[in-house]
Amino acid sequence: MTIECLVLGAGQEVGKSCVVVSIGGKRIMFDCGMHMGYLDERRYPDFSLISESGDFDNALTCIIITHFHLDHVGALPYFTEVCGYRGPVYMTYPTKALAPLMLEDYRKVMVDRRGEQEQFTYDHIMECMRKVIAVDLKQTVQVDNELQIRAYYAGHVLGAAMFYAKVGDSAIVYTGDYNMTPDRHLGAAQIDRLQIDLLITESTYATTIRDSKYAREREFLKAVHKCVAGGGKVLIPTFALGRAQELCILLDDYWERMNLDIPIYFSAGLTIQANMYYKMLIGWTSQKVKDTYATRNAFDFKHVRSFERSLINAPGPCVLFATPGMISGGFSLEVFKEWAPSEINLVTLPGYCVAGTIGHKLMSGKPTKIDLDKDTQIDVRCQIHQLSFSPHTDAKGIMDLVKFLSPKHVILVHGEKPKMASLKGRIQAELGIECFYPANNDTVQIPSTQYVKVDATCKFVQNCLIPNLKSIQNCVEGKLDVGSSNTESFPMVQTGHKVSEGILVMEKMKKAQIVHQSELLPMLGVEEHQVQFAYCCPVHVRNVDNSKSHEHGSESSEPVGFSTSLQPCAMSSSSIKIADPSLENILLSSEQFLWLHLLFVELSNKFPGEKILEFPDNLQLQSFHVHVCPDANCPYKVKEVIEDKPAVHFCCRWSTLDEKLGWRIISVMQGLDLTYSRPHTPYSKKRKSETSSF
Repeated sequence: MTIECLVLGAGQEVGKSCVVVSIGGKRIMFDCGMHMGYLDERRYPDFSLISESGDFDNALTCIIITHFHLDHVGALPYFTEVCGYRGPVYMTYPTKALAPLMLEDYRKVMVDRRGEQEQFTYDHIMECMRKVIAVDLKQTVQVDNELQIRAYYAGHVLGAAMFYAKVGDSAIVYTGDYNMTPDRHLGAAQIDRLQIDLLITESTYATTIRDSKYAREREFLKAVHKCVAGGGKVLIPTFALGRAQELCILLDDYWERMNLDIPIYFSAGLTIQANMYYKMLIGWTSQKVKDTYATRNAFDFKHVRSFERSLINAPGPCVLFATPGMISGGFSLEVFKEWAPSEINLVTLPGYCVAGTIGHKLMSGKPTKIDLDKDTQIDVRCQIHQLSFSPHTDAKGIMDLVKFLSPKHVILVHGEKPKMASLKGRIQAELGIECFYPANNDTVQIPSTQYVKVDATCKFVQNCLIPNLKSIQNCVEGKLDVGSSNTESFPMVQTGHKVSEGILVMEKMKKAQIVHQSELLPMLGVEEHQVQFAYCCPVHVRNVDNSKSHEHGSESSEPVGFSTSLQPCAMSSSSIKIADPSLENILLSSEQFLWLHLLFVELSNKFPGEKILEFPDNLQLQSFHVHVCPDANCPYKVKEVIEDKPAVHFCCRWSTLDEKLGWRIISVMQGLDLTYSRPHTPYSKKRKSETSSF
């Protein structure tokens, strides 16, 4: 299965966010925005790429809107009422309340004041909102029998949400715009640690690391105070919702502390109406605002008042919040024309401005003149102050979110191409996660997760139950109490992490099952034919305890598993009699595990660049397999061991493809001298008596 992402907007640019994701047979449109920098057909996403016939109801399962900014919701009334989509639309309660205000304000600016052709009407906006299903944070919504969605707090603006979508075993997160740092009126983004195949994240500030928020606030307040103290006027172009409230809280508090009597104005009734919603939706704000709400509502501004057009050329200093942000039109552009020619005035740009807007031109360098159109030119002599009060997260915040969620793939949207390329490199290099940043109208396909329930054969299960190698190390460390009659205390029966080999068999009309390797060919009714090298290699071993006892002239005892001359390595236990056969099997198995583990350690040191797999009964390096040889008459023994020198025989086999590797390993094994330290136990002391029992 694959997840397909069609980027209709915000691909290698900021504006008209719109991503259509196909997942598990469902098709979701995330955001339906418009571009603030264009007035032609590039203003809206190319909806024909969703359905050439225009049958959007069958082409889409649902639409999800992350927040009320126009570059995320601006095309929604056009798509639902003009293009004819009648399916479900999901957004949070604050977004449903505030989006109509933003849409109607934009419509008035574009149609009533600029005389442009109407794209949608007021009635269209109202009809569109009736299709909306509001959701709460962390509320799991079952869109249909297979698709479920869930909203998470995103910061950014009131009601903004990241959305999690899951179909079957496949899952994604679409962030929309978010902020990983809390501000004065909103908290930081919060999301659960989810298992997801894909994260689609904004990348507005893909390469920016912001400095201290308090330093930025001091700089902003200093610039504003200096301007008004010199008799100038301050224009702050901002959208009515979001930064306006943040900066009003900041200025209102500063005016109170400094006892200033200079007016602060809002330019439109929209912001007054928006403040009313902020007061009502106090539960979506920051913890500090909620904590002080009982004594004082942070949105009851003491020094802020509404603005009338007649005050544009009124004498004296003032601060004016004018919409829209970016000076893309409307009242902020009207005021800018009047105030820009004066050197004592100040225009401060608190956030990101998209290409094509006057705000972007001012941020790109201080121009002396700006061509509004072919007939209008604006003289720019005022001061320009750029300050990052953007509600978008910075590069560190994006990296923190990607690291926290650890998705299998990442798609970057809502950013500038060169910066997105840089961030992609960081994500892939530092986090090892595959990353994409498609352009508009491009499609990206990524693999998705699919879990299959399977049966397992008895032989495969038995192989899984073989004691793991962690318990072998207990034996090597001398923790095996072979003198105890309580077999439950043996470390050999402990369980832990291990790797089990099996083969997944999927047949038509039958349930899938995992079988042991040895079961596959009989199941298929075929014989195995392989051309392999085989060699039973003796490896010399040395018992440290034996060496010490010889040095002191005492009798030595061979541990189980040693052989001299041609005796098999792991079967030399005939010198003792054990009453409990199951205990004898455990002891014999422990010796085989021990030799394999010692060999594993040696080969890992000799072949540091190779990945050697350690299993309970064998070692594997590519096609090279080695296990302890239990057969005294093994046909692959071609070299006898030196008389009176203990050795362990290991049966090795490998394919012709790894011929050179196999003989290199054999050469190394022949030169090894495995050192074994036998733990001092009651069993060792009783070795002289061949009739000892446990």
